[in-house]
Amino acid sequence: MVAEVAPTGIPVLIMGECGTGKDAYARLIHGLSQKTDAAFHKINCAALQSADPFNQLYVQTGGDTWETIYLDGVQDLDLLGQRALLSYLSDDEGPGKSPGLRRRVISSTNASLELEVEAGRFRRELYFRINGACLRLPPLRERKDDIPALIEYFLSKHGSASKKIIKPVDRSSLGLLLAYSWPGNIRQLENLALKMVTFGDVRVALDELHSLQGVSRRPGQTVGVPSLKMAARAASQQAEREMIIQALERTRWNRKRAAQELQISYKSFLNKLKAIETSHGG
Repeated sequence: MVAEVAPTGIPVLIMGECGTGKDAYARLIHGLSQKTDAAFHKINCAALQSADPFNQLYVQTGGDTWETIYLDGVQDLDLLGQRALLSYLSDDEGPGKSPGLRRRVISSTNASLELEVEAGRFRRELYFRINGACLRLPPLRERKDDIPALIEYFLSKHGSASKKIIKPVDRSSLGLLLAYSWPGNIRQLENLALKMVTFGDVRVALDELHSLQGVSRRPGQTVGVPSLKMAARAASQQAEREMIIQALERTRWNRKRAAQELQISYKSFLNKLKAIETSHGG
């Protein structure tokens, strides 16, 4: 998907939990674009002063003939900041504007902007403005098959930088990595790899995982392996959430029509929507 959207210049919204690699994907999209030599401006939306957000954006990005603007944590903009951002993104349009002044906008969020729109905390017109293409990054706990390749890559990366040779992760240690829930996602995995390189011993770095969530060492029990029932429940909840979000998108966030499409009562739909918002920090 990145390879397809990167050359087009379409606005991209990257959604994912903290640590899933949103910054890396934003830079990858810029790197695969047709303007790789243009300026790449990363803007921390949480650090913008809502009293004068437009000037903050203008000062930070300057006025290059072509620029990629990466809005990191766009959900942190208050309504005043969102209004100013809309004005800023429209600044290239209208009579008297230079046709050479263009901006490629990439935004990232760790919140569900669909739910933020529904709750009135995010401007609907801004959501559609920045969401030309949506890239959803799954958390590491949902892509554990990638852990062996990722840990090997991070050990090689930091080992080379430190001029150290680190032994590959053994089968027992890999099982511990696969059993862990990784609330910090790929960033947490990389930090663990860095500790492995620093200590020069994989087991020493892994010891801290023993007391963390999802990992236990009960005698006679496989370490941290979830039951089939738990896995099925989690998969069912994720599938239900995706169906609800897709129904809302199809009906342009008309909750009653979405409930009808899903063939459930409106009250039940609202309860499920509230549960989703609560689970995502809303």
